[in-house]
Amino acid sequence: MKPNQDQFEIFEKARKRAKQKKRLISHFVLFLIGSTFFIVLNKVMKFHVELDWYVWGIFIWLFFLCIHFFNVFVTNRFFGKEWERIETEKLVEKHEIMKEKLETKLENKGVFNNDSNGDDTSITS
Repeated sequence: MKPNQDQFEIFEKARKRAKQKKRLISHFVLFLIGSTFFIVLNKVMKFHVELDWYVWGIFIWLFFLCIHFFNVFVTNRFFGKEWERIETEKLVEKHEIMKEKLETKLENKGVFNNDSNGDDTSITS
C-alpha cells in the first residue's frame, strides 16, 4: 500500500471511532435529559402517580445505554473490521489447505489428474 493510502485508512478509522464515541456521549446526554423528564412527569406533574413507572423507564433506557457502551468499547474494539478481515483471511487459508488435501487425495486415488496445461479439473474414468 502507498503511504498516502495507509494514512487515509488510519484517518478514516480514527474518524469512525470518534463518531462512535460522539454518538455514545449524545446517547448518555439524552438519557440524562429523558430520565429527568420521566421523573418530572411522574412526580411533579402527577402523571400516573400511583405507580413509580419512571424507575422502570429509566432502567430500561439504562439497559440500552449499557448495550451501546458495550458495543462501542468492547465489541467494536475486539470484533471490528480489522478482526473481521483477519478472520476472513484465516478461513480462506483454511479452505485452500482443505482443497489442496482433497486434490492430493483424489490424485492418489487416480480420480483427479493435475495436468501441466492449466486444466487441473480433468477427471479420468
